[in-house]
Parts: sequence; C-alpha cells; structure tokens
Amino acid sequence: MKCRIFVAVLLVAAAALAGRWVNRAVGPKGTATREETRQSFRLDAGARVEVGSINGTVEVKTGETDTAEVHIVRTADSPEDLEYGRVNVEASPSSLEVRGGRSVGGLWHRIWNGGGRVRQEVTLVLPRRVELSAAHVNGSLSVGEVEGPVDVSHVNGRVEVAQSAGRAEVSHVNGGVKFGVSRLGEEGMDIQHVNGNVEVRLSRLVNADVEAHHHNGALSLNVPNVTMQERMNRSYARARFGAGGAAVQINHVNGSVRFESDAPASAATTSVAPVFVSAEALPPAPPAPPAPPAPPAP
Repeated sequence: MKCRIFVAVLLVAAAALAGRWVNRAVGPKGTATREETRQSFRLDAGARVEVGSINGTVEVKTGETDTAEVHIVRTADSPEDLEYGRVNVEASPSSLEVRGGRSVGGLWHRIWNGGGRVRQEVTLVLPRRVELSAAHVNGSLSVGEVEGPVDVSHVNGRVEVAQSAGRAEVSHVNGGVKFGVSRLGEEGMDIQHVNGNVEVRLSRLVNADVEAHHHNGALSLNVPNVTMQERMNRSYARARFGAGGAAVQINHVNGSVRFESDAPASAATTSVAPVFVSAEALPPAPPAPPAPPAPPAP
C-alpha cells in the first residue's frame, strides 16, 4: 500500500463506568493523533461545576436538563504523547470537576520522542442552575446562560458569558470580555486585570454602585437608570445605577469599559441620557497598566 494512503486505527473502549465512551484515532507517523471522550452524569440544581488547567478552548452550553454531558477531545503528534495531558473528571450529584493534567512529557520523553504538547478541547452541556468556576484556560472560554454565580480567572483568550445570576468575578484575562448579567446579587461584580475591552450587558434594571479604577480607555454607560456619574480623571470614574447597592468593581483594564442594558428606558423610575466619556476629552493618559501574563500552560 502506498505510503500516501493514510491508515487509521480506531480503538473503541467501553469503560467500567456507565455513560463513558472513548474513541481514539491514530494516524501514520507525523500526523496528529486524536482521542475523544464522552461522559454523562446527573447533577442536582445548584451543583458546583469547576473547570481548570485546560490547554485549549472551553465551551459551556446550558439547557433545561438535570444531566451534565462532558465531551473532551485531545490531540497530539503521536500516541505516546497522548499518555500525557489527560483530563480528569470527577462527579457527584452535587459537584462536577473537569481538570487537565500535565500536557507535556518528562525530560526523557521530550529528548527521545520529541515530546509534543497535548492539546485539549472541552465542551460541557450543563443544567442552567449551577455555580460555575473556570480557571487556567489556555484558549477562549464561552459560557451559555447560567442561573447562578460565575467565576472566571486566568484565561489566555477571549471570555464570553451569555448570562449569570448572583456573584460574578472575572480576573486575569488576556483578551476581551463580554459578560451578561440577568440578576446582580448582593455581592456584586468584580472585573480586574483584563488586557482587552470589557462589555457588561444587563438584561434588567439593577441597583448598583460602579467604580472603575486604572483603566486605559473610554467609559460608556448605556443604561436607562444611571442616576449619578462622576469622572475624577482619565483612569477613575464612578456611577450609580438606580438607588445604588451592589458593588461593581472594574480595575486594571487595558481597554474600554462599556455597560449596556436590554431593559426598556420606560422601566426606569429615574432616567438620564446615556453617558459616554471619551478618552480624547480627558487629560493625558497615565501609562497603560501592564497586560496580565498569560496563564502557564497546564
């Protein structure tokens, strides 16, 4: 058979754990090797979900279900490399943890086999009513509508969250952030150390006190119930939505900060025109805050 004809070897294994399916495809030497794993678990409403140390993209979809589906794709340059960079999954009705392991081999493996890095892609399908935490992701992060708090940190890529309810935290992101909020909890929202533009979209009117410190860019407040806005200097501003209340902290953003609202202006008891503060109309800018370092590869 000519060497140009690729030969694929498919190894399909049924694990002892019910609901787990593994498919490994091995190409000829010099081509990528791929392993795909699917698992499913039952989750209670309000369960804690953690995703971390993933060397690749993470996508979280949500729906009206009580089942969590975990889909993991790992690719590498050789079958030997796939012995590293495994993604461990631990689940119970009250929690789900998806965490990547070391994605490169040891010194001798790198010397003798080249030691190619294992790339991981994680896709989760979750019930909407969960608490979600994602950290140390070396790739973009996309999250659907979550009816619970969302905590995101150390992401080397763009972050998009369609919806959260309750406490929201975003920190150390090397990319833009787009974050939807359906309900702001008493603990408020904290966004800090972002190297990119930030957009916060509110699906309803909220009562909140907003402070933006050390950000290098324009501030836009397209919210119908802004009752107070004050810009002290180029890198510090504060505002109040409605009667005030929950604290919204924006710190060390190397880009513009924008608040948008899907609530109709007629719903606001007190309304002012949307506020836009242009960077050009302000005193000379201080040095831009340093970009957050990319998270170490898992």
